[in-house]
Amino acid sequence: MAENSRRNFIKKSALASLMALNLPEVLRASTPYTSDSENKSLTFLFQGDSITDGNRGRNADPNHIMGHGYAYSIASCIGADFCKDKHHFINKGISGNTISDLEKRWQNDALDLKPDVISILIGINDVASEMDKKPTALNALEFENKYRKLIVNSMKANPAIVLVLCLPFVAPVGKRNTNFEDWNHATIEKAGIIQKLAKEFDTVLVNFPQVLEKATKKAPAEYWIWDGIHPTVPFHTLMAREWIKELSKKVPFLKGYSGL
Repeated sequence: MAENSRRNFIKKSALASLMALNLPEVLRASTPYTSDSENKSLTFLFQGDSITDGNRGRNADPNHIMGHGYAYSIASCIGADFCKDKHHFINKGISGNTISDLEKRWQNDALDLKPDVISILIGINDVASEMDKKPTALNALEFENKYRKLIVNSMKANPAIVLVLCLPFVAPVGKRNTNFEDWNHATIEKAGIIQKLAKEFDTVLVNFPQVLEKATKKAPAEYWIWDGIHPTVPFHTLMAREWIKELSKKVPFLKGYSGL
């Protein structure tokens, strides 16, 4: 009995010591990030296709409004850690959208919302249209012109707007394995156009393909992109981290903030 009591005491002591060591970290993780000053309340708008959509709710229910992807992760981190600034986050991604679809709804689903930051992730469905030889498929110049129109119209509506252009990506997983070289070539072409536009208009550029390339050195592609196009939960997290890192170069209050 004495021996059992001694063992229990040692276990409890060890557990108490471990909790004491980790307590500051636990407290830090559950406490909002402290910024130096009050900041303007910003409206962040996320636009794109299914990767952005994330099965988001289509009503005002705040429990589902941001979906379950990288946009949700970004909103949850910035919203929690800069709560006093009361930033507003909107997800208007729609599954299946192409650049042409964005163009059609840009006034209602972007400009009319008067965002301060617009994030755009589009292009993989344009690639799919090419692969399927759809009559609506665009050539490179047409894609560039439509994308440029979105940028120009956004800047006209708000000269101080911060635009975040995200590069599309694809992985040799699932159905994409069959003709991956074609998919990859077309995706790289779209990414090149977006990089050109980002440089031309001095926007934020988020290089998701580069994030994916680095990630696949740690785990197989299918761990990150389950069907060659759509991210898994872990890759959505990597996307959110990269997005915040790149935006911090343009938005002062995020400087030094690591997010997730």
